[in-house]
Amino acid sequence: MASEIWEALREVQLPLLAVLLLFGAFAKLGSRDASSGLSVLLPARLHRPAARGTGVLEAALAAGLVLLSGVPGEAARLLTALVFAASVAVLLLVRRRDPEAGCGCFGGLSRAPIGWRTLVRAGLLSAAALATLGLEPAGWQVLAGPGPVHAAVLAAELLVLALLSPELREAAARLRHREPCELREVSERSVARRLRASDVWRTNSPLLLGTEPLDVWRHGCHRFLRYDGIRHGTRVDVVFSVRVGGPRRTAVRAAVVARDSGASVASFGTVSARALQGPPRRLPAPRRAALLDDRRRDEAREAATLGEAREHPSARSDAWPSEDLEAEATGGRGGA
Repeated sequence: MASEIWEALREVQLPLLAVLLLFGAFAKLGSRDASSGLSVLLPARLHRPAARGTGVLEAALAAGLVLLSGVPGEAARLLTALVFAASVAVLLLVRRRDPEAGCGCFGGLSRAPIGWRTLVRAGLLSAAALATLGLEPAGWQVLAGPGPVHAAVLAAELLVLALLSPELREAAARLRHREPCELREVSERSVARRLRASDVWRTNSPLLLGTEPLDVWRHGCHRFLRYDGIRHGTRVDVVFSVRVGGPRRTAVRAAVVARDSGASVASFGTVSARALQGPPRRLPAPRRAALLDDRRRDEAREAATLGEAREHPSARSDAWPSEDLEAEATGGRGGA
């Protein structure tokens, strides 16, 4: 029974280590914060390349643990053990250089200062990778036929890792206390994806002269993107407003502004399926315009309006003082 548990423990490490490596790789490649972990020991210009390189290495190791067997598989397992062992040394150096820095193991989630739990976890993962040396099956073969012993061993190991992972506390804190939309960091890629999925974008895209915005800025919960465009032969700026958070139906708005005058020539609300208005029609000839005007005349209304104008106090002659009229007349003759 003990030998069966030991074999199950060794085999479970292959998919478990692969999942942890993949999660760490995606977190590093997708995180905008590259100022923790190994980056603390490097110049600022190398922070992002170091995070990306580490993420690519972890993704490659995860693929090797799952797919490879034999000599290539042994090489992948040994390299995984060496990476985790080296991470212990790196974490010790980072802790000495900056006691407040996070380990960066899982991107932005690993912001807590490096403590004994993080160091013990890295050491245990290195030992787990070493324990897989000499196994015949690859990781995918373990996943294809797990047994009850594998499930029990995996549950126990996940519990130990949960106790050693400060990232779980950080994730729970984020779920309980979400940042307001005014302070929330949102990547430009997600903003562009939300914009291009909207009806407002599809309605205004025929106006655009390019697919990349000229300006991008934020104000409160909104991200603004300005595009160069042309409408009815006139150069315009098409400004989209993308709201961070909130219901999707209020996510995107747009305004079309004439570039020469700065006047708003069109605006679009939450969702608009209506096509843009066509170019203005030609004005009718003067004679036809007079005929059309004559058809719309209302003589009764004109007479009533004229009567009201004559009865208005400003239309009576006594509304003007005689002295002012005489002075105006005298001045007019003198000036002549």
